Amino acid sequence: MDQVTFRSDTVLSDVHLLLPNACHLMKRLNGVGQPVFTSKIRILRDYDEKDSSCDSPVHENSDASNVPRDEDGDLDVVRRPRCATYNRDPVCPIILSQSAVTLTDQDEDSEEEDGACDIIKIEHTMATPLEDVGKQVWRGAFLLADFILAQASMFKGATVLELGAGTGLTSIVMAMVAKTVYCTDVGEDLLSMCQRNVTFNKQHFEPQESEIRVRQLDWMADDFCTDADLEFCWTDAEVADLHDNTTFLMAADVCYDDDLTDALFRTLYRLSSNMRHPSTTYISIEKRLNFTLRHMDVSCEAYDHFRHCLDQLQQMTDGKMNFTVEPMKISFPQFFQYERVDQLELWKVTAERL
Repeated sequence: MDQVTFRSDTVLSDVHLLLPNACHLMKRLNGVGQPVFTSKIRILRDYDEKDSSCDSPVHENSDASNVPRDEDGDLDVVRRPRCATYNRDPVCPIILSQSAVTLTDQDEDSEEEDGACDIIKIEHTMATPLEDVGKQVWRGAFLLADFILAQASMFKGATVLELGAGTGLTSIVMAMVAKTVYCTDVGEDLLSMCQRNVTFNKQHFEPQESEIRVRQLDWMADDFCTDADLEFCWTDAEVADLHDNTTFLMAADVCYDDDLTDALFRTLYRLSSNMRHPSTTYISIEKRLNFTLRHMDVSCEAYDHFRHCLDQLQQMTDGKMNFTVEPMKISFPQFFQYERVDQLELWKVTAERL
């Protein structure tokens, strides 16, 4: 445990390189022995307004004229220089030995900052096998969180379901404006991490009497898990509330495996067809380019399959549901420090019964 080791199937998110920690110290080992880190993510907004309105984290006039912006209207975030000769301290994980996993003096001194209204505290991993990528923080989650904050009035007081919530970052941001957020994923270890993150950040949504309910939702299953012996099961009342009141669904960067993508769209159809009201789903995705031996060229197979599923959904003619699919312009302000690359996309799927 004294150095970082990578397996042949290790997947690494580069988001942590831009997170505002001077260094990354391992806090503990999770249930499968992976190092768990804690990062404090700052919401970038008008600080004059923030200081006087800490109990209301989201403001409709968050794009005030005194905030630095580029020509497209995005926040003018200071980026790391591209010049290779620029001297800066390298940002890399510092892995402590297992016996030394304790709070550092720096962490204890900064506990007061954890409660700040512009700080979101997230437990996460940095490098995992593909099946555990939900424990990492991805750019798609930040993009969707940006959209939520930019369109706060649209989500105000809503009941929202997040599919594949991972660390819970997007659900936490959504709860700042929505009334009830069902934060769902699968796997006890991941859901426990997500629940801790919700608890860490309750000061962001409890003052306005919003709530986040972390629940298991397996896309491969045909129904909700209602086994009362399981920690993250659903009650019958919650299932009824979901069907009766949900108007928005969201998913951030969850289409990286074709089988899971197929399961996502089956789940999306099943849920929306059982909802009393028409629903709108927002899906963020990063178009990842990879060289494949099968094509002997650069391709993005996971993205291509996602687009195929979108087309199938829109062309569906089962006489029961009608789906409308449209891409969203990525022109809304940036509230978090990450690299908003050109490959990031946001899709809107509207569902209604015929």
